[in-house]
Amino acid sequence: MDFLSGKYIVRMRMADDVAGLSCDHNFQSKHGIWKVLCRDFLQGYVPADSTVLDVGSGAGAFINNITARRKIAVDKDERSRQHLSDDVEFLHSKASDIRDLDGGSVDVVFISNVLEHLTRDEIVKALLEAKRLLRPGGSLLILQPNIRFCSQDYWMFFDHITPLDDRALKDLLETQGYTVTESIDRFLPYTTQSTLPQSPLLMRIYLKLRFLWLLFGAQTFIKAEKK
Repeated sequence: MDFLSGKYIVRMRMADDVAGLSCDHNFQSKHGIWKVLCRDFLQGYVPADSTVLDVGSGAGAFINNITARRKIAVDKDERSRQHLSDDVEFLHSKASDIRDLDGGSVDVVFISNVLEHLTRDEIVKALLEAKRLLRPGGSLLILQPNIRFCSQDYWMFFDHITPLDDRALKDLLETQGYTVTESIDRFLPYTTQSTLPQSPLLMRIYLKLRFLWLLFGAQTFIKAEKK
């Protein structure tokens, strides 16, 4: 599974339920890691009085752990709803066509480990839809595997469709009228099989010791703003 990818936690849990197995420990571990990631890093990009939209929310790892005035989760899998906190609104929709939200109604859009599972055309449409939903000056936050640093393992997941690196993603965002204000080409490890981090404590240490990002980072973090 992609590192910290909530939607795959959902699939694992459902598959294990059918098999009579349990992966509650794995689920709780990922939840704890995301709690630290949100508190110590991502919350700095999400004002507490904002409206935030999590596109491809999966098990709600981000949206459940972020603080915001209004929290909205979007996923094409209806089963994702059951993993969301009571203060999270759920919309059953594709990333490229979120009809239940008005344009300019969102302050922050978060997309994590989603774009690599889409076709090029779907990626373009998803980013344009995010732009439509953002208010002027609103932020798009993307956490994304960077094929520049994980090319040997990028295709180890069958449902990966489109290879992306930080340069191509920034170029696409700029052609769509976004302004890229921050780009970390090497941030988090690529998969949960990476050496670091595997626990909330290790995540806390990892975020503080930035030299580790250069050693283990294979996911890009990008912040772009709507003009």
